[in-house]
Amino acid sequence: MANIVTYTCSDGVATIVMDDGKANALSHTMWDELDAAFDRAEESKAIVILKGRDGLFSGGFDLKEMAKGPEQAVLLTSRGSKMARRIMAFPTPVIGLSTGHCIAMGAFLMLACDYRISPEGTFKTGLNETLIGMTMHHFGIELARYRIPLNYFNRCVINAEIWSPQNAVQAGFYDQLVPVDQLDTAANMAAKGFSQLNMTAFQGTKVKSRAAFLALLDECIISDMVIPANL
Repeated sequence: MANIVTYTCSDGVATIVMDDGKANALSHTMWDELDAAFDRAEESKAIVILKGRDGLFSGGFDLKEMAKGPEQAVLLTSRGSKMARRIMAFPTPVIGLSTGHCIAMGAFLMLACDYRISPEGTFKTGLNETLIGMTMHHFGIELARYRIPLNYFNRCVINAEIWSPQNAVQAGFYDQLVPVDQLDTAANMAAKGFSQLNMTAFQGTKVKSRAAFLALLDECIISDMVIPANL
């Protein structure tokens, strides 16, 4: 079976691509392969570009796996939280390159990245949990609170508003908006800029500035392992 995550590394930049040929559903297989790819990047001390396939970054959790039962849903959600937490503390910069639609857990992965780039166009980004009947988990609420401007928090997390790329920049999901045909160029330029930093200082400052928040995320991961009564 072909991998759904591919890894390449050149000149100190690792490119990790999710592509299951469909919605880039965040399944256990996807998490396994993402973890392995980030392991390789960490071992190489490489700057990371995390991207999806053309037109889609990720549509969120694999709902077929979520529907297998409360325990399975909680386990899959926990794995997503741990991946986002890993990105938040990753020792080298992680550039999130949204190649299109970026929804639910896909949007949380984007929020976790150090620098986020979106294509122009009719793509949608947002946290649709309350729209599809899911109560937001503690981890998601706190990650959104940390990255989304206060005046957009309620609209994103509780109201489940879905954003165009331009509005998603204002709502805090992205740092840069570029034409679709310039996505890879923009990501490579961002990586080149990050390469000028002292990585020891980058890692130290990143972890030190987020120490209290990372501790909060660890508490949230534990709290979210309790199976809600409405699942």
